[in-house]
Amino acid sequence: MRSRRVAVVQAAPSLFDPPETLRRFGELLARAAAENAELVVFPEAFIGGYPKGATFGATVGARTAAGRALFARYRRSAIDDFDPLRRAVAARRVHVVVGVVERAGHTLYCTALLIAPDGTLLGHHRKLVPTGIERLIWGQGDASDVAVIATDLGRVGMAICWENYMPLYRGELYRQGVELYCAPTVDSRDTWAATMRHIGVEGRCFVLSATQFAVRGDYPPDFPLGDDPVVIRGGSCVVDPFGAPLAGPVFDREDVLVTDLDLDLLDGAYLDLDVSGHYARPDLFQLTTTRRAPRV
Repeated sequence: MRSRRVAVVQAAPSLFDPPETLRRFGELLARAAAENAELVVFPEAFIGGYPKGATFGATVGARTAAGRALFARYRRSAIDDFDPLRRAVAARRVHVVVGVVERAGHTLYCTALLIAPDGTLLGHHRKLVPTGIERLIWGQGDASDVAVIATDLGRVGMAICWENYMPLYRGELYRQGVELYCAPTVDSRDTWAATMRHIGVEGRCFVLSATQFAVRGDYPPDFPLGDDPVVIRGGSCVVDPFGAPLAGPVFDREDVLVTDLDLDLLDGAYLDLDVSGHYARPDLFQLTTTRRAPRV
């Protein structure tokens, strides 16, 4: 049996506090490594933070000085140097997928990184379409962000949050032979697990989804939030190629979900379904994808 042990982290950063966030990253990574995980997936925007509920003072045709000041704090928490993360990963000798808020020039991007056990950056994927008001604060990825990466564990693809609702993007990951489909997110709705199970069945792949679990104390006291003590409630899960849950979904607590994947399941799974192969109709439908070398 080709068995791989994986972990999905359900936790949150400390917004506007990069040193504390990096400390949490190292601590959670150590927990997963202690369980002999070979691949660890962190949530969307784990480094840099997800400013849940913030408007940044923007309305149609107007912005406020207070909103710009809040964005300035957020921008200063983003990262343009991945070396601290790479060193932390190399110290634990595992593969890691982690969501970061990336600062490139004057623009921020919601990014997922794939880092090898020696600290090499294998994959650098920017969210193709930020969702809703996210478009105010994050730029869009480009053609270099559509890639599946061959690793010692298998073929890894990354889809951030609502990219998982982009059928053509999923289709391209399937066409590139994704085996370990990593979905960092902050979507904590009950429906999210159903989406992950569907993708497992549709793509005949293992799906690893890491969702933030964030409480009021993870945000500064002056950050504009309501009274609910739980800000993002989790829902992390791991699913097999037939849609069966292997771990989770887990809600309302911080957790590191660890489970074993039997990669031998993949060969049998392709018997009756390969949506980019024998279960496709290229004479009727074709997917055209702009090609560009992956950003690394």
